[in-house]
Amino acid sequence: MFVIHVANIAVIVGSVRHNRQGIKVARWVEKKLKSRNHTVFFIDPLELDLPLLDKMYKEMENPSEKMKNLRTKIQNSEGYVPITPEYNRSISSVLKNTLDHFLEEYYFKPSAIVSYSPGMYGGINAAQQLRLAFAELGAVSIPTSFAIPRVHNVFDENANLLDESYDKRFDKFIDEFEWYIEALRKQRDLGTPY
Repeated sequence: MFVIHVANIAVIVGSVRHNRQGIKVARWVEKKLKSRNHTVFFIDPLELDLPLLDKMYKEMENPSEKMKNLRTKIQNSEGYVPITPEYNRSISSVLKNTLDHFLEEYYFKPSAIVSYSPGMYGGINAAQQLRLAFAELGAVSIPTSFAIPRVHNVFDENANLLDESYDKRFDKFIDEFEWYIEALRKQRDLGTPY
C-alpha cells in the first residue's frame, strides 16, 4: 500500500449551460475528494466569465483579479480533475478556453478525467480528446478515466448520488489518481527536465 499525503486538487467544471448536469458531478467529486482530506480548488467557468483566449496569462500586462486567482489555483494544484460534458463528440469550448489560458502551471502534474453525457457512453469521446489536450499542457492523464452515462439518472436535483455503484468505482479511480499525484510529487521534488 502506498502513502498519499493530502494534496491540492483542482476540480474544473466543463459546462456553463442552463440546468447543467456537470455541476452536480463536480460537487459530488469535490465532496469525495474532501472526504479524503484533500484541499479542493473548485473552478467554475460560469463564475469566472473568462474572455475568449486572446493572450495567455503569461502574456497579459494587467490580468484581472479573477485571472490572478485562477492562476494561483492552477499553479498550486498538484492534480487536475476536469469534469467534461460531451458536445458533438468533443469537449466544450468553455472548458478548452479555461485550460488554454495557462501552460507551465500544469507541467509534471497528473490529470484524472471525469466525463458524462445523457447518452449510454458517458462522454468517452470528449474524455479521449481531453487526454490529448492535457498531454500538450504537460499534465499527464492517468490511464483510467471515469465515465458517467445517463447522468440525469445518477444524481438527484441536489447532487446526491442515486446509484451507489459509482462510489466504489470512483474510490478506485481516485486511488489511482492519488498514486500518480504522489509519484509525480516525488519526482518534482528531485527536479524536472526543464
